[in-house]
Amino acid sequence: MKFKPLHDRLLLKPMTAETKTKGGLIIPDTAQEKPMQGEVVAVGKGKRLEDGRLQAIDVKVGDKVIYGKWSGTEVKIGGVDHVILKEEDLFGVVG
Repeated sequence: MKFKPLHDRLLLKPMTAETKTKGGLIIPDTAQEKPMQGEVVAVGKGKRLEDGRLQAIDVKVGDKVIYGKWSGTEVKIGGVDHVILKEEDLFGVVG
């Protein structure tokens, strides 16, 4: 299934949550933290400014990003979990 975000929205594939601690203990599903890192899968064209100009999005497909823990909307596309959020919900790109 193809998905194209509109305006200044992004489609991210969240990184998998850690299932073990550094000491080797297995973390149950109910106690795992929500992932806050993801890979950009698709981007919209950008945000339309008040004067009509289009402000392009700073991230591109393939970038690894950090976003807020409760940011965005979780969706399943093609049976895979994704997050749709606005560019302003991103904290930065992981290099």
